[in-house]
Amino acid sequence: MRTYIIRRLLILPVLVLGVTILIFVLISMLTPYERAALYVTDIPKRQGAIDDVIAKYGLDDPIHEQYLRWMGKVVRGDLGWSKTDKSPVAEVIRRRLPATVELTLFASLPMVGVGIWLGIQAAVNHNKFIDQILRVNSIIGWSIPIFVFALIVMMIFYARLQWFPPGRLSDWAQRIVLSDEFSRYTQLNTIDSLLNGRGDILLDAVRHLVLPVLSLSYLNWALILRVTRSSMLETLRQDYLTTARAKGLTERNVVNKHALPNALIPVATIGGLVLIALLNGVVITETVFNYPGIGSFMAQAAITLDVISVLGIALYAGVVLVVGNLVVDLLYAFLDPRIRLA
Repeated sequence: MRTYIIRRLLILPVLVLGVTILIFVLISMLTPYERAALYVTDIPKRQGAIDDVIAKYGLDDPIHEQYLRWMGKVVRGDLGWSKTDKSPVAEVIRRRLPATVELTLFASLPMVGVGIWLGIQAAVNHNKFIDQILRVNSIIGWSIPIFVFALIVMMIFYARLQWFPPGRLSDWAQRIVLSDEFSRYTQLNTIDSLLNGRGDILLDAVRHLVLPVLSLSYLNWALILRVTRSSMLETLRQDYLTTARAKGLTERNVVNKHALPNALIPVATIGGLVLIALLNGVVITETVFNYPGIGSFMAQAAITLDVISVLGIALYAGVVLVVGNLVVDLLYAFLDPRIRLA
């Protein structure tokens, strides 16, 4: 196991380096004048100011020299200036990342846990009534575009019932959170409200999370349910499970202790990719619910043609993808000991 982990960790820097090269290639496709926007925080006040920026930062130097300088800035956390947010891109990511992490934490448990449980129930009750119901439900969930489902729940639970508002916090709660009387420990509203003993802010934060979590969970339940069901059905037909039943093991033990660990390997792949997508920011969901995370910022940057911000988010997303795939690889080794020798 230790060798397996060490090998994967040694590959990680190489993959991250590959991501930075790919991102820099995209940057280098811009002209020196366009790349000068990395260093300009305001509209130039005199003629020739952009040429001075190009000369100062060597934007017309050989490509390898520019890459080394750019990597030096990336290592120091300098990703350029966001025209959309009027602040450094790294600062925007730092400020919006907690909102995306909080949404991911609340969506992951019902999304993955319930999806796996429903898939197991469908496979164990193959071709029975409950299986038919779950299959129809998964087809419906997989067929509905996420923006349509998000708008439907918004119209029902916010426009009509006024239960769950969009955004991240109400105005009154936002004022308290930003005041000196409220201490920020993790930048996650739910956790910080608990640490500050503010149950009213906790309730308000959870109310704002309900609709985006419901939208993400329902549509991803369908995917994880289908994958879990298919994998479980294939596993339940294996000879070693027939032998386990012949030895007198209960069906519950056969399913939970013998079939489930082997069936979870493809589920781990799908679940890992879904969680990585959440951490990278779910653009449509955050935009529909006016949720101030990474995804909504990426949408704003793309609409305003803020290339520097888009490339900064792309670099962040690439690193998250590489690290997330490493975690999934390690999860494989935990689920199937045979993989540890690979």
